[in-house]
Amino acid sequence: MTPERQALLLGAATLVLVVLGLWERWRHRRNLRRLPTRIHVNGTRGKSSVTRLIAAGLRAGGIRTLGKITGTTPLLLTPEGEERKLERRGRANIIEQLGVVATAVELQCEALVIECMALNPHLQWLSEARMVEATMAVITNARADHLDVMGPEEVDVAWALASMIPVQRPVLTAERDHAAVFGTVAEDRQSELVVIDAKTASQVSADELGRFRYIEHRDNVALALEACGRLGVAREVALEGMTALDPGPGSAVSLEWMGKGRRVVFVNAFAANDPESTEQLWNLARERHPELTDTVALFNCRADRTDRSRQLAEALTGWESASHVGLIGTGRRAFLRYLGEAVATPRELGREGDDVALIWEALLQLSEGDMLVVGMGNIGGPGLALVRYLKQRVGTAGQEAA
Repeated sequence: MTPERQALLLGAATLVLVVLGLWERWRHRRNLRRLPTRIHVNGTRGKSSVTRLIAAGLRAGGIRTLGKITGTTPLLLTPEGEERKLERRGRANIIEQLGVVATAVELQCEALVIECMALNPHLQWLSEARMVEATMAVITNARADHLDVMGPEEVDVAWALASMIPVQRPVLTAERDHAAVFGTVAEDRQSELVVIDAKTASQVSADELGRFRYIEHRDNVALALEACGRLGVAREVALEGMTALDPGPGSAVSLEWMGKGRRVVFVNAFAANDPESTEQLWNLARERHPELTDTVALFNCRADRTDRSRQLAEALTGWESASHVGLIGTGRRAFLRYLGEAVATPRELGREGDDVALIWEALLQLSEGDMLVVGMGNIGGPGLALVRYLKQRVGTAGQEAA
């Protein structure tokens, strides 16, 4: 093939790619115009939960809504309230958000509630400015996590998350410590910033939180109610839809075991791994089960997450006291090294690599009476295995399964 012919073919191929790109852009913008409500949810913790809550509240209010949760197992929350796995080809890529928008249009939805799946600040901006173009943004909080991408400090995480604040649209947040960062960006983009402060969040009562089938954060519920209210859904209507939800992936679910004349309530909070979220779940679990005064703070350690062990160990000394502190998993020495003056003497439950049945039996030996056990730290390794083991042993009524 002559050089001239090669250049001609290369030019033709480039032209085709440009035309296809322009056509895809035109089709995507047409899809966006057909979705009058687009809610983009971001934050360090609680993105998936808030996405599910808002979608459920809007559905209860008669607004045909598609929700999308990102993560290792991405899920579509259908307008009928079902959860459908979104198949991925290869690794996660923000381009999949374009397909979710198209799906919402195909399903004739009025609203899309979509979780931001980007960490890199530039990609967060790209996801908002070129893919979602939100009519409302929600930022749950800004915590010290993914510091290698958004850090090095917690305030830098706030600046990174602010990258997805839309232009001339409302942005809701329950972040209080770094609200000024969001305010600076919102003002620059002529957007309204709505901060859910502690007083507003406290309007979500303990009785209302008790209606959930799992332990939900008060801030998450308050944020979701504010979003639904701004779209015309009455508070009680939205709350009814939210509390009807089944626990989602990573939800803090309570499992109740009864056997040998005693009762043990096990709260799976392993998925919360920053100190603030973990402490909130610890307090919520105690609040929900005040009759269980014998409490166990169970930490699942990981040798490759010593920074997390340090954060949780140092934070533990400032919590409401636990009767017992149990350690499982790998890298327990790091946790012990950072623990300092603990409220209770920590106990290593079994050896590293032990079967979860042995861990469970060691856990039961911490006390002879009724107990509240809250599992925290890491979901991987024996954390998830212990939850699955307990689910198999417990019947629907909370009795020891045969």
